[in-house]
Amino acid sequence: GSPIDPYNTQIIAGISSPVIKADFGSGLWQGVPIGIPYIVVCGNQPKTTINFTDYGDESDAGPYPIPLNAPIEGNGNGDAHVIAVDVENKMLYELFYSRVNGNRWDASSGAVFNLAGNQMRPETWTSADAAGLPIFPGLVRYDEIVKGEIDHPIRFTLTSNNVKPAYIYPARHKVNSSGGQYSLPFGARIRLKANIDISTYSVTNQIILRAMKKYGLILADIGSNLYISGAPDERWNNDDLRKLGQLHGSDFEVVKFNN
Repeated sequence: GSPIDPYNTQIIAGISSPVIKADFGSGLWQGVPIGIPYIVVCGNQPKTTINFTDYGDESDAGPYPIPLNAPIEGNGNGDAHVIAVDVENKMLYELFYSRVNGNRWDASSGAVFNLAGNQMRPETWTSADAAGLPIFPGLVRYDEIVKGEIDHPIRFTLTSNNVKPAYIYPARHKVNSSGGQYSLPFGARIRLKANIDISTYSVTNQIILRAMKKYGLILADIGSNLYISGAPDERWNNDDLRKLGQLHGSDFEVVKFNN
């Protein structure tokens, strides 16, 4: 029900041709699990020291309850995110560009979020994500398919030329992207148009598409155009997820934001 941005037509024109791509699934792609993995830990999980190699002044010091055998996105290639969810204490721990170094983690940056509250990170601070957002709450997870509802915006990426070097709430950080006036800042949302017929999609994809209509996609990082993020799970049907590619950027609209 939120209003459409007055520059919706111009912004969408820049991303009208790319199709939605589920950047998650089952099995392996080029030898690594497909998506951003996470691990669930208990409240008494031993905490490990983090050595921040790049953005320590914008990182939460820790220590973090992340075991040294936690899964690393891309098996350490690319962004190499590591995510741990402490369910008992309702805390979230996330690392960017992570690798194990002896008995500790090395990471470019890290962030800790209290899932029982809504405290924001300091203005201009990065997190484990370029927009300064938490990653885990924006992932599509198969457990949500089992529940029958995704009740949050879905994390997505755009190429640098489609991202304005700016951020809006709830994002906290910008990068030196190359997008101009008719591009999106970090934290912006696009949503699937209400009149798009989703009845021919599978039950699984309909759950994802309903979330795209109600909560939208939230811009969190530079990457491939219209890639949506999720967690690997052997229950995903990759052939079915690929059918989301029937949707183009032109099927979306920009939720109004303040320039």
